[in-house]
Amino acid sequence: MTHHREQVGQVLKEWRARRRLSQLDLAVEAEISTRHLSFVESGRSSPSREMLAKLAEQLSMPARAANRLMLAAGYAPVHSERSLDAPDMAAARQAVETVVHGHMPFPALAVDRHWNVVLANDAITSLLAGVSEELLAPPLNALRLSLHPDGLSSRIVNLAEWRHHLLERLRRQVEETGDEVLSRLHAELMDYPSPKASPHAAGADPLAIPLQLRDPSSGEILSFISTTTVFGTATDVTLSELVLECFYPADAATRAALLQSPKE
Repeated sequence: MTHHREQVGQVLKEWRARRRLSQLDLAVEAEISTRHLSFVESGRSSPSREMLAKLAEQLSMPARAANRLMLAAGYAPVHSERSLDAPDMAAARQAVETVVHGHMPFPALAVDRHWNVVLANDAITSLLAGVSEELLAPPLNALRLSLHPDGLSSRIVNLAEWRHHLLERLRRQVEETGDEVLSRLHAELMDYPSPKASPHAAGADPLAIPLQLRDPSSGEILSFISTTTVFGTATDVTLSELVLECFYPADAATRAALLQSPKE
């Protein structure tokens, strides 16, 4: 079977369109002539590795996309892509474990670029009682787990609001990356049953969208706000796409309930 290499001009046009930049806009930002950029996009000129690196930077291409651009031009990838279990990723892996497990007794998890769970602490595990075994089978997808009818959705008190928040976040991610897997995931989640209530509750706007989840054992409503952490200086593809989600009590009752949870 014959494999056709992707054309560098095709990749550039795609990302220029995604960033809503004209050829002139990009040429000015990259400090090259519009004519030269036009020749590169049409295949009439072969760009240097240095030029492609500059274009990727001006287009704010993620590491994976920058590698794709280099490969399309016949160059080696500029960013490594190693498994988190690789020996030379030990320091990064330890950092992830420190954050996730050190966040106990509050929930925390790490997910990859497709929202598949890489690591979760025991506080997350304790909230998953009653979830369908099928949804818990690897790869465990955090968004599917949250919004699927057999997942957590039946216990999310503010489901309309939380669903809207997650879908908007995923939609922006699809726009940012053009990732086909994320696009299919977004379409799948959109097809799940949704509450009829408005995603915007009446009253004053909250400082952050909370996750209000009914505890599977006590029946109490646990309310969380969350923070997102990424490796800001990562040059490896895998590490650059890893996201750590840490949940914090949004009220005193939730804090008290989690602090009183039995320790293993």
